[in-house]
Amino acid sequence: MAANGARFHIAESGPADGPLVLFLHGFPEFWWAWRHQLPVVAAAGFRAVAMDLRGYGASDKTPRGYDPYTAAADVSGVIRSLGATDAIVVGHGWGGFIGWSAAVLAPRQLRGLAVVSAPHPLLLARSGQRKALTHTAWFQLPVLPERRLLAHDGVHIERLLRDWAAPGGTFPDAEASRRYRAALQVWPAPHCALEYHRWFARSRLRPDGRKYSARMRTPVAVPVLQLHGAQDPAVSPNAVTPPHLVAAPLRHALLTPAGHFPHEEVPDLFNTHLVDWLAAPS
Repeated sequence: MAANGARFHIAESGPADGPLVLFLHGFPEFWWAWRHQLPVVAAAGFRAVAMDLRGYGASDKTPRGYDPYTAAADVSGVIRSLGATDAIVVGHGWGGFIGWSAAVLAPRQLRGLAVVSAPHPLLLARSGQRKALTHTAWFQLPVLPERRLLAHDGVHIERLLRDWAAPGGTFPDAEASRRYRAALQVWPAPHCALEYHRWFARSRLRPDGRKYSARMRTPVAVPVLQLHGAQDPAVSPNAVTPPHLVAAPLRHALLTPAGHFPHEEVPDLFNTHLVDWLAAPS
């Protein structure tokens, strides 16, 4: 699917004339991360679509475009390419970061926002826990992080998933490990995936980063659902969005058994919260 000067891979389920729900995955996943949600949301009467973000999976891996302005335009363009005027966006991790950004930078295309393990961008820098901050600092180095993600058939990707999930859980299982390792073995996917992290860290002292932060002080004008795993070792589950940043109904829920990937670790519980909110997002 063509949008915003690139081509994006999507997976779709549900009635073509249903209200659009667009799913945005996080790092280091791709659209398959939403396999537990697509059929459930479709069965609730929605048109459920999961996209591979720019640089991931089967979407174009462009040399540039990993800043929130381009990513928000990607989301807006995909919504229009799907023949819809707007969508409810569900985003996990960096997909949630993009969802928050789109709600401010492309507000006409969003009628609701559900974010998973994704604090508001103005809170993100101080809500990262030690494991995430260590990885983010490592990701700023040139070349070496990409080589590590590629080394030994991507075993570091599996370790990262396991480290960020709830301790003692079963995620990732063998299939999830195999799929996510394989997806980031396709060059230049590792480099593209890390460019999102690099923009966020490096932009803080640059004019584009300061401009972005100023824009993100605009309150989000659509209903927001914020879901977070209570055992998330990567991003603090206490990073609740303050009311002045959302000028619409804001619902927050902690999913006690889950870590950073609640949509995969406890999909049934996650789906209950999501479908309940989708039925009456206001």
